[in-house]
Amino acid sequence: MLVTLTVETGGQRADQFLSRSLNNLTRSAAQKLLEGGHVLRAGKALKKNDRLTPGDEISVLIPDPTEVEILPQDIPLDVVYEDEDVIVVNKPVGMVVHPAPGHPDGTLVNALLHHCGDSLSGINGELRPGIVHRIDRDTSGLIIAAKNDAAHLALAEQLQDHSLYREYEAVIVGGLKDDQGTVDLPIARHPTDRKKMAINHYNGRHAVTHWTVLRRYPGYTHIQCRLETGRTHQIRVHLAAQGHPVLGDPVYNGMRKGFPELAGQCLHARRLSFVHPRTEERMMLEAPLPDYFTATLARCQRLEGQ
Repeated sequence: MLVTLTVETGGQRADQFLSRSLNNLTRSAAQKLLEGGHVLRAGKALKKNDRLTPGDEISVLIPDPTEVEILPQDIPLDVVYEDEDVIVVNKPVGMVVHPAPGHPDGTLVNALLHHCGDSLSGINGELRPGIVHRIDRDTSGLIIAAKNDAAHLALAEQLQDHSLYREYEAVIVGGLKDDQGTVDLPIARHPTDRKKMAINHYNGRHAVTHWTVLRRYPGYTHIQCRLETGRTHQIRVHLAAQGHPVLGDPVYNGMRKGFPELAGQCLHARRLSFVHPRTEERMMLEAPLPDYFTATLARCQRLEGQ
């Protein structure tokens, strides 16, 4: 499949531009495309460190996906919406989205391969068929997958221009001074702990999270978060940087005693809105708060009476 991209902001490296323009493709995947001669400017293959200028027309030849060697698995899925182009699933806590070292199976991708058969897009290659965006293992809620490449590209474009709307709810540690606000801080991989992300004003990628207080409790706050960008661990890193980590987050200092119902961070992808790639109608989908989340809120309410 041939994809044509136009550069709007100059000075970017080719691999950076590609990773940001193609569904937040990982830098390593972008570099593989470049090293394979699949990315051209004016008919000439680009190298990963070539700098781009505004107005450059970049042609990307996306190779046919390699044969998927991930086994389909009959894992129950909570399907919120499905048609010939897209499927939206309410992912439970503890389910990994795609196979990775330490998680070769039992993932959402394994379940989707069984549920959808061959009707998943292959743009992301053999490890992430159909997956348009990700949510963390211990985050619950809505995630969308594409059933064909045309739908995948359309949704990826919405993800890039921020028209794919994602709204989360969380319980955080401590009390926020204001009723609403915005965190605009760049995020990059942690310099020493590769499992973590961190605020990085020099090498970080632009990241914006909008939040609104839903209810205050003694020592905790129930909030709504809207993602303007979609960086790895974005909500968790942004809130921890404000001194209010997500309750139950073992990575960013959100662990607190007295909440045994939490298997991970108290973070739920509540609402998802996108323009349907075929009908061009805007869709809004919602997943109710899961049991672990409502149990946490109930425990917070009991704190008010103590």
